Amino acid sequence: MELTDTHTHLYEPEFKEDIDEVIARLRENHITRVLLPNIDSASIEPMHTLADSHPDLFHCMMGLHPTNVNANYRAELDIVESWLKQRKYCAIGEIGIDLYWDEQYKEEQAIAFETQIALSLEHDLPIDIHCRKAFEETAASIRKFKGKGVRGVFHSFTGTKEEAEAIFELGDFLLGINGIVTFKKAEIAHTLESVPLEKIILETDAPYLAPVPHRGKRNESSYLLHIAEKIAEIKGISVEEVAKTTTNNAIKAFSL
Repeated sequence: MELTDTHTHLYEPEFKEDIDEVIARLRENHITRVLLPNIDSASIEPMHTLADSHPDLFHCMMGLHPTNVNANYRAELDIVESWLKQRKYCAIGEIGIDLYWDEQYKEEQAIAFETQIALSLEHDLPIDIHCRKAFEETAASIRKFKGKGVRGVFHSFTGTKEEAEAIFELGDFLLGINGIVTFKKAEIAHTLESVPLEKIILETDAPYLAPVPHRGKRNESSYLLHIAEKIAEIKGISVEEVAKTTTNNAIKAFSL
């Protein structure tokens, strides 16, 4: 059985003291591919360093996270564009619009998002989308590129059946499902009943959003197995089938 963690931040300081053990545990839990989304210019070096230490395991993305968009965002985007010319990446990410914490740079977030969508088309890469309290704004930006081949994943999707259907109409998109699906009364568990497995990929978003039974603790990629087990329960199928299909989805989407 093979699992793919399509979104995790194992280069963050939370893993500094025990990253070797974290990697050993994820390998023991059948995870053979791990995708690392970038945050901003400060995260590039630790992300690359981790990826280069285990090139058989890690795949990097390049992008500017929406909550890190500020008055200096154009300089940050220049750095993103520069790195895309220097190194191979599996996606443009993590990018999008987040209006949960602050709307001060709402307009700049949209500009940065659309600039990076354009870069994804230029480099023929999928996009890894962060969308929080901004579904309509995010969809509106994507629609500006309709018919141009925009593709990718809505990371940490927790929405409704109607939102899932709207996403699929935007282009060739998958839903990134993480530990939230294991939470009691999580709406996404009900939504996934009607979403084809071929439209789902798995992620942890470590060190955040640890699944049950580790909720509230530091998350790590080895916990991906709990997410796969929950989806298997929802779908009434084996964990092996969930692992095989979601991994194949990830391999195809990110050209792994």
